[in-house]
Amino acid sequence: MLKIRRANERGRTRTDWLESSHSFSFGEYRDPAHDGLSVLRVLNDDRVAPGAGFPPHDHRDMEIISWILAGSLAHADNMGHSRVLHADEMQIMTAGSGIRHSETNPSSTDPVHFLQIWLKPQRLGQKPDYRQARVFAAGETGIRCAAAPEEQGLLHLAQDAKVWAVRLAPEEEGALALGVGRQGYFHVAVGAGELNGRWLDTGDGVHIAGIREVTLRGGAEGLAGVFLDLP
Repeated sequence: MLKIRRANERGRTRTDWLESSHSFSFGEYRDPAHDGLSVLRVLNDDRVAPGAGFPPHDHRDMEIISWILAGSLAHADNMGHSRVLHADEMQIMTAGSGIRHSETNPSSTDPVHFLQIWLKPQRLGQKPDYRQARVFAAGETGIRCAAAPEEQGLLHLAQDAKVWAVRLAPEEEGALALGVGRQGYFHVAVGAGELNGRWLDTGDGVHIAGIREVTLRGGAEGLAGVFLDLP
């Protein structure tokens, strides 16, 4: 099964500093038909204006993933981390028993575009943690396991899931395999292309179930997105 949800079907938040599109219920957007998928709770496509951002706020018992697509994002938390992430870098926070953090755009001229993904953790009340890594080098393309349990990805994930970062050049192809009983969700963040022969535009998402082999191909402007391998 391939169930496509087009970009114009997603929820929206628009303010003077934030443009956010929601694949699943989030904030004031509520859709009982899209309240998450397996352990995937949130998938937001965010654009934050220069000098703006999310002020300090609290989270608990969630794996919170941010992948920077363009621009930069300044992170600060109550564990003492103060970092600036740039394009093609990813961060993961294990909110665990509780974490307080802020995310702001440090640029005075350029917006920041990033994906925000929340996964339910395997265990509640874990020790809060923070980690980050560069997913792609400048000009690099392909499909990379950015986060997974144990040592399978660039970053450790406290859940039985994998986060694959996808960046394909025009007409470039790549493939992924899902295990028996697994399901996937792919979100197109930039560009367009094909998944198993089905055309996807910017902002489209697709739920994959009962299919083991997934093939991707970049369109005329290339394709960037995230593929989630879920229990």
